[in-house]
Amino acid sequence: MPAPVLATKLYIPPSRRRVVLRPRLVERLNEGLAAGHRLTLVSAPAGFGKTTLVGEWVAGCGRPVAWLSLDEGDSDPSRFLAYLVAALQTAAPRIGDGLLTVLRSPQAPPPTEATLTALLNDIATIPNDVVIVLDDYHVLDAKPVDDALAFLVEHLPPQVHLVIATREDPALPLARLRARGQLTELRGTDLRFTPSETAAFLNQVMDLDLSTDEVGALEGRTEGWIAGLQLAAISLQGREDAAGFIASFAGSHHFVLDYLVEEVLQRQSEPVQAFLLRTSILDRLCGPLCDAVLLDASAPGQETLEYLDRANLFIVPLDSERRWYRYHHLFADLLRRRLQSEVSSGAVDEDHLRATQWYEANGLEIEAFQHAAAGHDVERAERLIEGNGMPLHFRGALVPILRWLESLPTTLLDARPSLWVTYAQVLLSSGQNTGIEPKLQAAERALQDARTDDRTRDLVGRIASVRAFLVWGPHQTETIIAQSRRALEHLDPDNLPFRTAAALSLGHACVLLGDRSGARQALTEVTAISAASGNTIYEILGSIGLGYIEELDNRLGLAVETYRHAIELAAGLPFPFVCEAHLGLARVHYQWNDLDATRQHREQSLQLARQIADSDRLVACEVMLARLALARGDAAGAAAILAKADRATRQHDFVLQVPEVAAAQVLAFLRLGDVAAAAHVVRAHHLPLSQARVHLAQGDPSRALAVLEPYRRQMAEKAWADQQLLALVLLAVAFDAHRERDKAAELLDEALTLAEPGGFIRIFVDEGAPMARLLYEACSRWVHPGYVRQVLAAFPVPGTDEDASPTTPASGTHLAEPLSARELEVLPLIAEGLTNQEIAVRLYLSLHTVKAHARNIYAKLGVSSRTQAVATGRDLGLLSPGRRPDG
Repeated sequence: MPAPVLATKLYIPPSRRRVVLRPRLVERLNEGLAAGHRLTLVSAPAGFGKTTLVGEWVAGCGRPVAWLSLDEGDSDPSRFLAYLVAALQTAAPRIGDGLLTVLRSPQAPPPTEATLTALLNDIATIPNDVVIVLDDYHVLDAKPVDDALAFLVEHLPPQVHLVIATREDPALPLARLRARGQLTELRGTDLRFTPSETAAFLNQVMDLDLSTDEVGALEGRTEGWIAGLQLAAISLQGREDAAGFIASFAGSHHFVLDYLVEEVLQRQSEPVQAFLLRTSILDRLCGPLCDAVLLDASAPGQETLEYLDRANLFIVPLDSERRWYRYHHLFADLLRRRLQSEVSSGAVDEDHLRATQWYEANGLEIEAFQHAAAGHDVERAERLIEGNGMPLHFRGALVPILRWLESLPTTLLDARPSLWVTYAQVLLSSGQNTGIEPKLQAAERALQDARTDDRTRDLVGRIASVRAFLVWGPHQTETIIAQSRRALEHLDPDNLPFRTAAALSLGHACVLLGDRSGARQALTEVTAISAASGNTIYEILGSIGLGYIEELDNRLGLAVETYRHAIELAAGLPFPFVCEAHLGLARVHYQWNDLDATRQHREQSLQLARQIADSDRLVACEVMLARLALARGDAAGAAAILAKADRATRQHDFVLQVPEVAAAQVLAFLRLGDVAAAAHVVRAHHLPLSQARVHLAQGDPSRALAVLEPYRRQMAEKAWADQQLLALVLLAVAFDAHRERDKAAELLDEALTLAEPGGFIRIFVDEGAPMARLLYEACSRWVHPGYVRQVLAAFPVPGTDEDASPTTPASGTHLAEPLSARELEVLPLIAEGLTNQEIAVRLYLSLHTVKAHARNIYAKLGVSSRTQAVATGRDLGLLSPGRRPDG
């Protein structure tokens, strides 16, 4: 399950009861908003009131606001985007729902340009102006997040304004934005209190009664630094010698901080001092959490938090109900430094462990892990990482987990080999593949002496699952299969995330290896497990794989349903890998001769494939484009497309696309009449079907049969239905060319029997005139008459554009209706030059009936004379060449 969203990160900090109004700065911010600037940057060191200023401004800006308070965990790009979407949904509900599904899925791909584009498209639908605030951006340390934000800033819709509050400038193209006039900037010099603001803060907000000289002295000592003024003010409360105290400190901010924090703490009661120090380990505070950590029934945590809020003791409310707070970051850092020097590490660890217990009991497992790690409770931290069926690093905690694992000594990892495996898994999720195998080997060494039980068996399965995924790219099929099967053999039945991953790896490898039965079994398991567990990404991938297997099985209708299911699951998701489903639909619709749908799905696949780095799907889309060109008779255009695809295949080493490109090139060259070029391609590749085509084009059907007959037997042994059908179709053509008409007819009948349930059309049409003649003969024998008529209707009239739209052959399209068996008898007699009366005598028909058949033949062929009928019939392969009518 996904990690819950911590709602307090999305709250706009409520205004305090008494604050120093800063109209000059609010006006600067308003000017940037009115000018249509993309970005407002509020960049200044700690303690300059950045959050307070931005909070005051957005409260009165009159626009919906999406606020996100960042923390170190948001350095994980997926978590950062997930929280950004959650923040946007506070201003515009439902925005980015699809993206959240992807980001919260196990082993979701890292955010890509496609992911960000999908988010931007969603944001563009927001009807009103909106402000996005990213507070404390400096805590992030991740180039992928910087890159993602730079892309978002560069392409923000005009109604969106981004505000970043940070201690240091972010790695964004600030110079370019500045040059374009798209940047508003407020810095430390702008944020310092002016003398009048200093006086208002000290005397009105902090209830001091200082003279003008004393205010001026404090302002001079602190240089308008707000945090220093606040610490000084707290220390001054109740003092009689204000002037003496003001004169007693000077120097750098660091020195002033140490001095003033000491003063502030000493003026608090011992219980309050203890509260401040011990709760400084918490990033966010609420009464029950503080009670759980402190175990002090005499001072309820909520009362103490409210006291600190009233006393302006550097505590920031995080919600309007004032249930959740945080310490000012600067103050928290100072408290933690003091905690380390004054409290034993054992006592601090105990506080962390009580915090982790509270967080876990309240369903906040990422925070629970962070405190378990800080409290050195390795066993609890590891258990939390594993999660309840969904590892924590799949739920947005990758960065803190990786940092923790990097900090652990080797001796500890060796003592707990499961941590080595977790280390490898986290590296795999972060894309750091080079360091994975050493971690797995270390785990195996540590497991050598371990007692075999359910846990160690599951660990062995996890190691194998990681290894299987690790070699997906190089297509090491034998290794993938061996490791996936080992994983499934050892993994616990309830370890659904890893069982699904292993089954997907196995299915992927089986497809590559040609084990279609194994692929079907593995991919069926993937879809079943992922559907039951709500794992949308794996269900999409499994469905695409299953659709492909169904396509290979010639079950085209079922393949379409499966591909469409994958596309429906991906609706609204920035998941470009669904391009494979669209490409599958393009292939099926091509076979059904629905060329418009083929073009549409091919285009959709191409648009998605372009969003995947270095994808061979781009080449697959070009092959489909070439086949469409061949279908409309543009062999030269197809050859040019395939030449480009061939170059891309070689340049990027897309080995899986090599045979597809080569087979299509052979078709294009043969259509162009360049048999030599086709033969050259065949010699460079093992392509039996293409080789047979070349032999047929060379007028050598015997050699074609010598290739096709053993190939058909091999495909039958493998039960490869798609290749069996292709072989049968070509065998029928080859035997016909070999003048073994009865054998050709027998094989064609078998091919039609296999093809009809799937509704195949193009597999016959693409064989041209020889196949048309065979089909007409089948029609005359009443073999699959309805299906054969449907196929014949798809054949183009020679010399016309396949894609033309009129509905009759005379206008330049397919035959509207195939010739009947009797018409097929009449046409050759017309070609022999027999008169209608002679034909009537030959066929024992009336003259009227023969004339009716002749009229039907003319209409179906789209001609108006005997000469045209014979010429068209010869072009269609319905007649032997050379015969001419008498007139």
